[in-house]
Amino acid sequence: MINLLVRASLGAIAIGAPAAYAQDAAEPIIIVTGKGLDQTKSDPAYGSVEIDRARLTSEASGRIENILADVAGFQQFRRSDSRSANPSAQGATLRALGGNASSRTLILLDGVPQADPFFGYIPFSAITPERLSSVRVTRGGGNGAFGAGAVAGTIELNSASRTDLPDASLSAFYGSDNAHELSAGLTKDLGAGFVSLSGRWDRGDGFFTAPAASRQPSDVRAAYESWSSGLRAVAPLADGVEMQFRGLLYQDNRTLRFAGADSSSEGQDASIRIVSQGRWQIDALAYLQARNFTNIVISATSLRKTLDQRNTPSTGLGGKIEVRPPVGDAHPLRVGADIRLADGELFEDAYSQVTGLVTARRNAGGHSTTFGMFAENDWNLGALTLTGGLRADRWTIRNGFFAERSANGSVVRDDNFADRASWETSARVGALYAPRDAFALRAAAYTGFRLPTLNELYRPFTVFPVTTRANAALNVEKLRGAEAGFDLRPAMGISFGATLFYNRLNDAIANITIATNLRQRGNVDAVIAKGLELSGEAIFGQVALSGAYAYSNSKVRALGSASALNGLSPAQSPRHAANANVRWTPDVGTIFSATVRYVGAQFEDDLESNILPAALTVDGFAQIPLTRHVALTGRVENIFNEAVVTRKVDNSIDLGTPRILWIGLKFAKK
Repeated sequence: MINLLVRASLGAIAIGAPAAYAQDAAEPIIIVTGKGLDQTKSDPAYGSVEIDRARLTSEASGRIENILADVAGFQQFRRSDSRSANPSAQGATLRALGGNASSRTLILLDGVPQADPFFGYIPFSAITPERLSSVRVTRGGGNGAFGAGAVAGTIELNSASRTDLPDASLSAFYGSDNAHELSAGLTKDLGAGFVSLSGRWDRGDGFFTAPAASRQPSDVRAAYESWSSGLRAVAPLADGVEMQFRGLLYQDNRTLRFAGADSSSEGQDASIRIVSQGRWQIDALAYLQARNFTNIVISATSLRKTLDQRNTPSTGLGGKIEVRPPVGDAHPLRVGADIRLADGELFEDAYSQVTGLVTARRNAGGHSTTFGMFAENDWNLGALTLTGGLRADRWTIRNGFFAERSANGSVVRDDNFADRASWETSARVGALYAPRDAFALRAAAYTGFRLPTLNELYRPFTVFPVTTRANAALNVEKLRGAEAGFDLRPAMGISFGATLFYNRLNDAIANITIATNLRQRGNVDAVIAKGLELSGEAIFGQVALSGAYAYSNSKVRALGSASALNGLSPAQSPRHAANANVRWTPDVGTIFSATVRYVGAQFEDDLESNILPAALTVDGFAQIPLTRHVALTGRVENIFNEAVVTRKVDNSIDLGTPRILWIGLKFAKK
């Protein structure tokens, strides 16, 4: 299927390119943008934060997940980045609606959902910032036209346009702990379109995640190695109509804490998008994702392999079409439909930590489908814009199973779970009052839902010494939320925004403690998050300042078997988060910047028995041109070597990224 998408796309480019070259000089020039449809006038009613390309290309770590942390309230399940975290723990969420490792925030790249079809985590190591032009983060807003799953907001990643991409680029860095980072790109105009090929490879011996005071001879560095290669092509099909193709191959390998505790993830993605900017505006998208994951669990006591999750293949298939008919500027209309299918299964072997022999072989998996239809309409009444939208989604969970056999092949479990299906309706309404360009008031209310991932339903896991069981009977999470705020631009280059929010996630999926070192996924009655978000930016000539703060008071509401959690904070959900960035560009190509990030204390587990202390980190970035095409670049992560605790179970602790120094060269030729 991926080969078919590639051949179809490149064939269209090959056909379109000669036609573009053959245009008569008197004909209008066809310009491709490589973008989707523009946001509507009402979109700001739901509040959003933008990250521009200048920030994307001046991050000390060079990693997208750390750039997204510029949006206060963004978090992964753990504080580690994609060099030292287990990939399956890299779900994304906003507004302290955390509690498990699946993504409650919908992350889109050129309209394509990025969450792994089986686990729900985001392959951050494969999303390189230099391939992007901008990021837009909507922290609320419900499902809307984005698709199902946006119970904690939506993050839209937009690929770099032709004007962002040099004809040729190359960068090479060397860092602490024998780290290497190499990336390259080639972009070629083809008629009125273009093709861009890019690649990145990085590896490092890594750092010790165990604190020095408690480090054992068995502890090893968190080594990592990953690579990714991307192909993007954009070609005109007609005046105002263009086709966009994107392909991605990636592989990521990591070691965590003990020798042999290795994990890997890999993927092959492809998508085709047709965008029409004419009177009838259309955005049509189809995509295919093939993913896999492996993981080995090592006992901290015997140092033997206890679990080998040797194969977890999964497939994601989907598409979307959005149509904006020419009904007039006073009442713009959006209608459309989207579908996402996911299937996957795991193959794992359990081992005795005493003998090292296989004790059980397990196989589990299933399928899920979400098909939705949506419509949104705006009313532009001068300074006041009203908007309302409705979605109807049909979801199914089917063919779920869990099988376990002993080492000699005898059946221990052979469970086949009942198929389930239902309809969910979601709605959102918003108002934007902008009496003048410098000031706007906004308010919104919304609903949404998220289907449990196949991982949550069928895959147990162990982060030694804690084992978490799956739960095939998990219910759908349902969001109810409201927010109000304002945006102020008192002077050229100065902006400030504030938002008050209240979100209630009913039937929130959490890892519930049921015994010592034993948890099970289950639905609690609700997670309620309420708080305040602040953001601001000021540009004074060559100096740009930006900052954000989020206060999120998040509590669990639970009865029955989970009543012990009632009134407690969800796991891994800090109350305070803040950041600030200053960037000085004294000359073209010369950049000096610093980023300060603060994350408040948070609890490791649902019972609040272990606390992760607050952390304050400072990063630095400097780039100085040596020639017209070459620049010397230095980067420093965690300048003051702050101890960032990422996991704590009693006396067992893991730490995040220490101080890392980078030096390298960048080459770019337009």
